[in-house]
Parts: sequence; structure tokens; C-alpha cells
Amino acid sequence: MSVRISWVALFVMVAPAFGQEQFPSELVRFDPTSVKTVFQGAPQQWDRRIRERGWILRDGDVWKLWYTGYDATPTGRRQLGYATSKDGIRWERHRLNPLHPDTWIEDMQVVRDGERYVMVAEGVKDRAHWFTSTDGIVWKRMGSIDIRKTNGERIADGAYGTPTLFRHEGKWYLFYERGDRGIWLATSKDLQTWQHVQDEAVIVPGPGAYDRDQVAMNQVIHYQGRFYAYYHGAALTGPQANLWSSAIAVSDDLIHWKKYAQNPLMPVEKNVSSGIVIPDGKRFLFYTMHPEIKRYEPLK
Repeated sequence: MSVRISWVALFVMVAPAFGQEQFPSELVRFDPTSVKTVFQGAPQQWDRRIRERGWILRDGDVWKLWYTGYDATPTGRRQLGYATSKDGIRWERHRLNPLHPDTWIEDMQVVRDGERYVMVAEGVKDRAHWFTSTDGIVWKRMGSIDIRKTNGERIADGAYGTPTLFRHEGKWYLFYERGDRGIWLATSKDLQTWQHVQDEAVIVPGPGAYDRDQVAMNQVIHYQGRFYAYYHGAALTGPQANLWSSAIAVSDDLIHWKKYAQNPLMPVEKNVSSGIVIPDGKRFLFYTMHPEIKRYEPLK
């Protein structure tokens, strides 16, 4: 399968014929036996632990990875790390790590916006903020992400995190969660101020056991005329309590979502989350980011 990748690492293909399956196999079928751990914490270093969503961007012939590292203590500052690769498997950490060392940065996503990079991330106490960079290494903090309700009022104070950007037909979309109780959607023309498309969550937990109580967005792609969301979820009670797993949902309008009946994409007991797909030019590869970065091949 020949593919073309754009600046937001998504596929844009010809719309499917009526009746085509809503979840193409290349988006949902990954071989659990093919798993490779491709990036881990560095013992005795600032990033001895890897946490939550990192982000991989294929930029020309270079694979670029931004990730969150910390010192393994519960309150240790979450810091931004950067690494590069020629194949998406073997990675070399950047000599200037950690980047932006005085700032709490975790659960980040990085996208191309013309000649610059834009990063959204969680900050202290899960308050989302954003940054820009010309090289992906030196970042300028632009401030907290300003989200407004449909009536223009700011959203209530409190945690709002796992920010996920998506751009379609000239408009920016931002998905975010509040305490993992649901996923909300806001839009913007300039990244400065965001307004809800509705004040209710567009994706909520359940009814499946794998995401019964908590959900958070990781990535949105446009493929074969539809939108696909990779997200993760968990239950708070029961035999699989607090085990996170990755899942997928489909939408025709970015507001109304249908979850894949065979979610999650990897067994819950594996406790791998923050899953995203990356095209390598011929196929989709599946990466999970927490608690270490694992790579999965498509199921043949």
C-alpha cells in the first residue's frame, strides 16, 4: 500500500465506497507477538522512568521522538526529552536533554505548522499549555491553553489534560480530558483561544469494561474519508482496575464517535497505553508509550 504523510502524521485517502467496513484492518489489527521495546528509561539518569504519551513524527528521513522522563519519585518534575532514529527502532537521545528543564511537560503531542513545530502538553497539576519551536529542540512557552465554553466563558478551573491537536480544512481541533472522565472538543482558527463545539463530552467512558471509568485521547487521523481516534481507557474497580489499554473509535464529523466493537487493541492485562499509529511509507505501525515505548507490526 503506497501512502503519503502530511505535517500532522495522518493519512488522507480517497473516500471509501458506500458500505466499506468502518474499521479497516490496517488500523486495528496489530500483532501482539511482534512487540519490540524500542525505548526505555535510562538508569540513574533524569529520565530513568518514561511516562504517559510521547510523540513520534516522521520528518523526512528522520524519526523524531519527544517523550516525558522523570526521576521515578512521585513528585519528581516531568521533563521533556528528545531522541532521533533512522528506522523508528534504534533511538539516540539528544545531548541537550532535558529540554526546557524548568518547566513541567508531560503527555505531549508535537505537530508541524508550516515552518514551525507546535507542542501541546500537560503542565503542573494537569493544566494544559502549549509551545512553539523552529527546530523541535528549543521551545518557547506560549502559555496555558485557553478553552471557552459555547457561551464564551472559560471552562471551570481544574485539571484539563492530554491535549490532542488535529487540523482539518483550515480549522484546528483540540481534544482534551478532565480527570479522564470524558473527552471534550474545542476549535480554534489561530491556536490562541479555543471554543467548545458543545459543552458535553464527545467521548465518554464505557460501556466496555476496558474503558468503563476513564478515557483520554491520544491521536486523531483522517483516513479513507473518516476520522479515527486512538484513545486509552481504564476501569477503577474490578479484576483489571487501573490497567490501561489502547482503543479506537470512528466518526464522520469529529463530534459523534462509534467505538470499535473489538476494543481494546491490545489485551488489558498488558497495561500498555497512549497508543498512536505512525505510517512508515507502506503501512501503519502501532506504538504504545507508557510505561515504556513499544512497537507493534501489522498483523499479517
